Amino acid sequence: MRPLAKATPYEFRDVEVVLTDMDDTLTFDGRLSAETYDALERLEAAGVRVIPITAAPAGWCDQMARMWPVTAVIGENGGFCFSRKPGVAGSAIERRFWLDDAERKSTKAKLADIARTILASEASLRLSDDQPFRLTSLAIERPRDSATARAVHAQLLEAGADATLNSIWALAWFGGYDKVKAARKFLPAVTGHDIDLDRDKLAFVGDSANDASMFAHLPKSVGVSTVVHHLPEIPKPPTWIANGPGGRGFVEVADAILAARRARAPKRAALVRELG
Repeated sequence: MRPLAKATPYEFRDVEVVLTDMDDTLTFDGRLSAETYDALERLEAAGVRVIPITAAPAGWCDQMARMWPVTAVIGENGGFCFSRKPGVAGSAIERRFWLDDAERKSTKAKLADIARTILASEASLRLSDDQPFRLTSLAIERPRDSATARAVHAQLLEAGADATLNSIWALAWFGGYDKVKAARKFLPAVTGHDIDLDRDKLAFVGDSANDASMFAHLPKSVGVSTVVHHLPEIPKPPTWIANGPGGRGFVEVADAILAARRARAPKRAALVRELG
């Protein structure tokens, strides 16, 4: 990993879309700062679209898609994508899901069975208190003890679910997707970008093992500073690392992208004059 502060404007000059984790990436200690929200607004004003791609539950994602300065939200690790309906006044939301209605009903029942089994195996385990607001996934509060967290992760996999750990949850779902696969499915509809063909135009910001697939796939990947605590769980670390944790690190990324766009503007103007 290279310090983000040493990146040249060339590194981020072509970025058009920022995909970002939310918990402990946009937030820190569970809070979204005014500074971070301002960074989202500055990116939007500059024409850079932001899409949180997060393990957060559907209830949170619906609110973000309606009220935040973001283009869309891919939630529950890829189970769905919520975006504002184009050309519709107000905050009407378009919902796209990885699985159809019948499949979601079936998998929800399977996840409930898995939860009962795992919670019965260890008295200290708890469902996440946001579970009632989830549509496609199971979230168990991540145990503080790393060995217990790994054991829960293993149990979820043994039960046949897709599973991962992030900084606050042990997560499970069915459908075979991860953050990269979800972006591959949903991005063309909401931005027109292809996560494989347009890698130079996409950046990703994250903090934990749950972001590993994105770190590996996108060259313009940045970890906020706390990513160092999760590197043993990340096969390929991000290209860059920010100096600050959570939202402070995201602000550094926004600043780097906006600085690169400002540096690009005079060169484009000069080319237009030359060709004109």
